Amino acid sequence: MNKLFRTCCVMALPVLVLLSSCSKFDEINANPDATEKVSASLLATNIILQNLKFQGRDAKAYLSDNGLSKYIAYGNETILGTQYNAIGSSDFSPMILVTNAASMVDYATGTSMENSYKGLAAFSRAFMFYRLTMQVGDIPYSQTGQGATGNIRASYDTQEDVLKGILDELKSADQYFAQGTKFDGDPTPYSGDPNKWRRAVNAFALKVLLSLSTKADAASLNVKGRFADIVNGGILLQNNTGFLGLNYSSVNVHPLSGTNDLFTSRTIISSLVTDALKSLNDRRLYYFADPSKAQLSSGVPENDPAAYVGANVGDDYNLITTNLIANKYALINSRYLKEVAGDPRMMVTYAEQQLVLAEARVLGWITTGTARDYYESGVKDALASFLPVKTGYVHGMPITQTYIDGYFTGEAAFKTTAADQLKQIGQQRYLLNFMQDPVTAFFEYRRNKYPVFPVNPATSLNENDKNAIPVRWLYPASENNYNRDNLIAALTRQYGGVDDINKLMWLLK
Repeated sequence: MNKLFRTCCVMALPVLVLLSSCSKFDEINANPDATEKVSASLLATNIILQNLKFQGRDAKAYLSDNGLSKYIAYGNETILGTQYNAIGSSDFSPMILVTNAASMVDYATGTSMENSYKGLAAFSRAFMFYRLTMQVGDIPYSQTGQGATGNIRASYDTQEDVLKGILDELKSADQYFAQGTKFDGDPTPYSGDPNKWRRAVNAFALKVLLSLSTKADAASLNVKGRFADIVNGGILLQNNTGFLGLNYSSVNVHPLSGTNDLFTSRTIISSLVTDALKSLNDRRLYYFADPSKAQLSSGVPENDPAAYVGANVGDDYNLITTNLIANKYALINSRYLKEVAGDPRMMVTYAEQQLVLAEARVLGWITTGTARDYYESGVKDALASFLPVKTGYVHGMPITQTYIDGYFTGEAAFKTTAADQLKQIGQQRYLLNFMQDPVTAFFEYRRNKYPVFPVNPATSLNENDKNAIPVRWLYPASENNYNRDNLIAALTRQYGGVDDINKLMWLLK
């Protein structure tokens, strides 16, 4: 497995490391200002942050993820590889969460908060493992976290078994939170409220289930049955529950805040985003972007959609750079660079839940409600999330409640055919994840091929297939170094022994 499990110290925290059998420090080496006693609440905080906080190294990594899903283009300093279909390796270090979650439950045993911490452990494991298996396919799962007992080279479970385990863990999390009490150590807006966490768990479970639509008939997963059971249970996010995620502040600043440098200040909005927003008469255009300076100079006002010229992300880098220098493009809105407490990081939301329900209703997975009502409630909530943005950034086109109430006209009105409705729902989910969770947007594109990502073989960095968008990450190099036999077995089982970004994982076959 990972080299993190080669040490006898199996639990890591940013400001605290528990050393039980590794070594003992003399008192003279103790920091009198440091916390020396671990607790369930401290572990809970660390676990939640590991899953919900952006873990990239810097603002460039944050933008790179958005390039992967074709939200942005770049034309200065250096090529943004993800924009041109370069995709790297996954990272299995988040699996340390398994050991931390087990320790958290141990510390909580016998306390009034035990069930809540059990629910958090089950959800956190499911959330982490889901993102990893969606990146690469088969992963170490059932044997992960056994380093303390000597198993430092975990075998790989099949993706089908991993996904079944994830769904079972989410069901367990729901049951634990149903019996839970308010718990300590929660840095999210939920502040340890088990009822809100339970609703978020079920909303996330619906999202996972819909992402498995290509395997909806797999008996082992029971996708449609599980989906209907959750919906019929009625414990879902409401429009006043709030989101599961993190608010930014002077302590936890937005990843782009204060990065007005050669890279971030020249980030271009893609035409995929601007064209979609223009077609919908969607004022998020003015919240996502600043107008092209060239268009303003030619007399186009900043509140005119024509002032917002996006870049084709498949265009040659030199062409994009030339147009950027000529100020032809709309750049990302300066608020992303200036505001410390920018848009919150929203990982599980009512808006996305409703759009998931809308698609499930169109597909016939559920019979409650109408697809139109789900669609409209989801979009309204997505738009309402921008109401707190300072109006000085929105170019005279604020999103107001009156605007939201009148949104559903023209192209934004719910379509009449199922095919058009699915595209419409997919488009709204894509817009929802702009500068939020672009990796999920990539997963969704991979599932439904909408919106259509541009592919230019002349500029593509996908070495093995210039005409294709890659479909997976490579396995971490650390696995080749420390868990080679199990890695080779997994590669042979899935991909003919070849670790390639174009190989189809079980979910996509």
